[in-house]
Amino acid sequence: MFKHILFLTFVFFSFSSISFAKSPSEELEQMLAKYKGNVIYLDFWASWCTPCRQSFPWMNEMQNKYNKLKIVSVNVDYERSLATKFLAETPANFSIIYDPKGILARKYKVQGMPSGYIFDKKGQLVGNHIGFTEAKKTKFEEEILHLLNQ
Repeated sequence: MFKHILFLTFVFFSFSSISFAKSPSEELEQMLAKYKGNVIYLDFWASWCTPCRQSFPWMNEMQNKYNKLKIVSVNVDYERSLATKFLAETPANFSIIYDPKGILARKYKVQGMPSGYIFDKKGQLVGNHIGFTEAKKTKFEEEILHLLNQ
C-alpha cells in the first residue's frame, strides 16, 4: 500500500510540473500585462545571430538608463544550450523567454534576427525593427524616448 501511494505521489508531481508549465505565449502575455504602464521593447534573437551580439549590450544599457523601459527577449534556438552559451558570452539584464518551436516568432511574423517590437505604455504595439547596426541605435533610442515622454 505504501509503495502505491509513493508511486502515485511521484507520478502526480512528475506530471503536474509538466502540465502546469507555461507556454512561451502565456509567459509573454503575463510579462506584457505585468509591465503595462511602461514602454516595452520585445526582442527576438538567436545564438547564431551576429548582430544580436551587438544589440545585447545596447539593450542592457537602455534597460539601465530608462526606468520605465522594460525589455523582454525571446530566444528561438532549437537547443537551449546554444542560448545558454550565448548568454554566458553576452549577458542580459532583462527577461528572456525560450521559444524553441518559434510560436511567438510566427505570431509576430519575425522576418530577421534580431527583430524588435515596441509597445507603448498602454500596451499597444506601435513599431518594429529588423536587424541591428550601430547606425540604428540612435533611431531606436529616439523612438523609445518619444514613447517614454508621452
